[in-house]
Amino acid sequence: MDLIDYAILDKLEPEAFEGARPFPWLNPHGVLTEAAYRGLVGALPPLEDCEKFFGKQRKYGQQSHDRYRLEYERGLDIPPLWQAFIDELEDPRYTAWLRGMLSTRNFRLHYHWHYAPNGCSVSPHCDSRGKLGSHIFYMNTNDDWQQSWGGETVVLNDGARFKAQSAPAWEDFDTAVPAQTLENYSFLFRRRGNSWHGVREIHCPEDRLRKVFIVVIEDNSPRKRIKRWGKSLGADHGAQRQHRVAVD
Repeated sequence: MDLIDYAILDKLEPEAFEGARPFPWLNPHGVLTEAAYRGLVGALPPLEDCEKFFGKQRKYGQQSHDRYRLEYERGLDIPPLWQAFIDELEDPRYTAWLRGMLSTRNFRLHYHWHYAPNGCSVSPHCDSRGKLGSHIFYMNTNDDWQQSWGGETVVLNDGARFKAQSAPAWEDFDTAVPAQTLENYSFLFRRRGNSWHGVREIHCPEDRLRKVFIVVIEDNSPRKRIKRWGKSLGADHGAQRQHRVAVD
């Protein structure tokens, strides 16, 4: 059974994605089938399985991106439906779609869940050079979240003024366009030097969490592979925690 609705996915045009401003992004509804979305929401890994990731200093003076985080690795004890979803993300049909959208074969995927409580935010940033982009699946519904609480990924336009290695404030940007997040929306974007985005401070009840599942699309070009290989010499490979699927 397909968990991804390929009829929706196949309608998303690479030309429209590439032509989006200020950088390539799209915010489609219904990439997951309705049954898959409801099932995945109901089977999210519990908070106690996550690592607390708060108060971590970031480069360039940006504020800490506070959240609870669970990194996927092969063999992780997760509900079968989530494993089936990850298996489908590694299937040639989805990866072929990513190749078409990103115009490259050289990437690999890894996955994590983020849960953010009241008061958390993601300060404006551009992501690291090693990432080609991300596909974010929003896991909140109208039953557990209100739009007024925030939690939207915000697409920011800096007018080509800021270096990626800097920390502009929200008010420094020319425009700020929030994504749709509730009820089976996702958000795909391509990393560029001006791909500024963030999440404004969340204002929600103490018993609620912003919930997302992120497919990280990592550069796997020969140059990057050589660089990673050099860094890994002498490292304990048994300590590798993240599972990735390479697409060449």
